[in-house]
Amino acid sequence: ALATRLSCFLWSSLPDAELRRIAGAGELRDPENLAAQTKRLLSDDRVRRLAIQFGCQWLGVRGFDQLDEKSERHFPDFKDLRGSMYEETIRFFTDLFQADGPLLSLLDANHTFVNAELANFYGLTVPETTETWFQVSDVNQAGRGGILGFATTLAKQSGASRTSPILRGNWISETLLGERLPKPPRDVPQLPAEVPFGLSERELIAKHSADPSCAKCHAKIDPYGFALENYDAIGRWRGNSNTQAVLPDGKSIEGIDGLRHYLLNDRRDAFVRHFCHKLLGFALGRAVKLSDEPLLDDMMTKLKSKDYRFSVAVEAVVLSSQFRSIRGAGQ
Repeated sequence: ALATRLSCFLWSSLPDAELRRIAGAGELRDPENLAAQTKRLLSDDRVRRLAIQFGCQWLGVRGFDQLDEKSERHFPDFKDLRGSMYEETIRFFTDLFQADGPLLSLLDANHTFVNAELANFYGLTVPETTETWFQVSDVNQAGRGGILGFATTLAKQSGASRTSPILRGNWISETLLGERLPKPPRDVPQLPAEVPFGLSERELIAKHSADPSCAKCHAKIDPYGFALENYDAIGRWRGNSNTQAVLPDGKSIEGIDGLRHYLLNDRRDAFVRHFCHKLLGFALGRAVKLSDEPLLDDMMTKLKSKDYRFSVAVEAVVLSSQFRSIRGAGQ
């Protein structure tokens, strides 16, 4: 049962022969063996399934290659690009897991994975290679690097024909920082599908957010979204937008670099803890409970002392009593 739980967690599949052999010999309960098998599974190509089932699901982009909510009139090239956009996200997570990268690289990575089509879309130089997909470095200067610069996350949190600082800001607040906001009042008017003539996207949002019943929540989320206004509704860099914003705590930021710096320095603990929260819930297949908080505290402590390496979080989960017990039974 433990072998199956471990394999389903990391591979979304049944145990392989080696894992079954060790479990059958009664050796998997030994913490050292369990940790060793965890590292073996993480280094295997089948961890790509964890990238899809956990990584993409956490970001809210699972199944992005089937997304058909974009206006063909405004973005006729989106359908041809969406598969490549999705593959970039999957490959980034897969590499993070296999290479045991630091969780903070989700925000500050200066590399990504592209094919020629996506590289051209991003404005990146295509190297001379026979490989269809390749890793490129120094992508921050092109406005890429990490989950904030993925076309998948930028496009998913946008409308059919225009960007949405509200959706993007809410995604950062809830998905990345774990902040739950109240649902909007029922009588709040819907924003138009396209920005009216004579208004900028930002001016449209400001007008909408001026409603007293909306202002409090919008003040918490809109500034995050304004920082990403240099990207259009399918994640293409467009520049020349007002990306200055004042956050709820009074900090001023500008653009993706300012947002990235803020999340890494001012909100690091919130970001890492919420990631751990989602990882734990995924591994256990249930909602995280108040009784799990000590485990989350332990994960945070270990991560801080070990460069926030992904395997540290996974190992803490796998060796926990919550994971090793069955339906709350003793070990």
